[in-house]
Order: sequence, then structure tokens, then C-alpha cells
Amino acid sequence: MPTAMEDVTAKIEAVEIDPESGLALKSTMDKEKASEGEPKTTETTQEKPNGAKSEEEKNEKRDPEKEPNGATFKEEEVPVEVEPKTGVSFAVRLEDGKQLKSVGLRKKSMLGMGIKVYGFGIYADNEKLKDLMQSKVGKAPSKPTKEMFQMVIDSDLGMVVRLVIVFSNLTMSMVRKNFDEGLGAAIKKLTGGKNDELTKKIMGEASDDIKLASGSVIEISRLPGYVLQTKVKGEIVSKVESELLCRAFIYMYLGDDPFDKEAKEKFGASMLSLF
Repeated sequence: MPTAMEDVTAKIEAVEIDPESGLALKSTMDKEKASEGEPKTTETTQEKPNGAKSEEEKNEKRDPEKEPNGATFKEEEVPVEVEPKTGVSFAVRLEDGKQLKSVGLRKKSMLGMGIKVYGFGIYADNEKLKDLMQSKVGKAPSKPTKEMFQMVIDSDLGMVVRLVIVFSNLTMSMVRKNFDEGLGAAIKKLTGGKNDELTKKIMGEASDDIKLASGSVIEISRLPGYVLQTKVKGEIVSKVESELLCRAFIYMYLGDDPFDKEAKEKFGASMLSLF
């Protein structure tokens, strides 16, 4: 049992003294008692490194329009140009970068009437077309010349003609016949003779039974190496390597007797704008 002196000494040691004022502060025993009822934890608070986020913050739903660095989940909307006689819209730029140079209409005379068969858009590799014009022509003429159109027809310049069907109940057989006639006439203009075997290759293995409802797309591309590729409703139906076939196909749209004269004029204006 502690003596009276030991008890006093213990109480004195339990009291904190302010070294500057000499006044007694709160007893350390009181602090210990107060802390006895508080739960103890070993977790320490650490400063988060720069840019670090808690799991709660990471799991927050983010607005796709407010992604960092301008990222967005929205697809880019490509402007379109409308062919006025059909109302068909054509994107001003394809996924591979080729740019729309002209739009027009293919009409066919049937039973004494002009039937609207398809609207079309002519696309070209803009930089290569510019190089071709500036290297071959030099100074811009006052208006497009026959020689300028012939340069495009004869070149290996990458081009695409996208056809959008507007005539209802069109069949592949009717389209094939239309192209056979057009290409046959173009080949005769370019060479002075016929080549029926070559003209029949453009639609390749496309079945005559294919139905082409209004809005169906046929895409014919002149690829590097004088390759003419045909897609019907997204499926490749032919791929023919022939310089003459490539020239004859472009001739139908930019030659002396084009399918649509206004479309040819628009293409000519686009060539002048490159100078």
C-alpha cells in the first residue's frame, strides 16, 4: 500500500506543467481516461499522389462529352451534298479521304420517257488530282479544257463513283445491260472498236436475280494499277485489271457525251479550284 508521500508524488507526476507559465495543464491521466473509450485504429492518412483517385471517384459515371483531351464517344458527322434532281445525299468525304467532286443523275429513255435510274457522286484523291493538274497544266485556264478531262480519264488517279438507285424494282440484269451499253460506247470512242468481253466483266459474278430497291448502293472504284473494282450493296462482285476498262468507265462521266453534262461541269469547276 503506497504511503501518503508516494501518493502525492504520483499525482504531481500526472500533472503537466507549462514550462513557460508554470501553470498546471490537463492531467495526462484524464487524457488516458478519455482515450480509453475511443476505438483504436492503425490506419494512417497518407497524401494521395498527383492524379490519384479513390475507387469511389473512379466508379463515378463519366459524361462522354467531357472526356479528357477532347475524347468523345460520338461519331463524327460528315457533311453531305444533295443531288437536286433525286434528293439523294452524298457524303462530302469518304472514309479513305477521297473528296466529293460532283453529283449528278443517270437517266435512261424508256418508252419515250426519261426514267431516273440512279443518282451518282464522283469522288477523287484530292491531293493527287491537284498534283496532276499543276504538273500537266501549270497555269489555270479560264475554263476547264477537253485536255484536262482527258488527263483525268487517262490517269491512274484513285477515283470512286457511288451510284444510289432511285428507280424502283430495278434488277441486276437491267443494270448490267445499261453498263454494257455505256461502256461499249465509251470503248468505241476511245479505240474505234468494240470489246464486248471486257464490258461484261464490270459486274462480274453479280447474280441477275439481285433486286435493287430504291436506295441500294453500287460503288465502282478505280484503284492504283488500273484496277476497276465493283461493289454491289457492300459486296465485291468484280475486280478487273484493265487500263482500257478504267479509262472507258471514267469516260462515261467525264467524256464527250457524259451521262450528266452538269455533273461534268461541276467536276471541271472543282479542277479549276485546285490551282
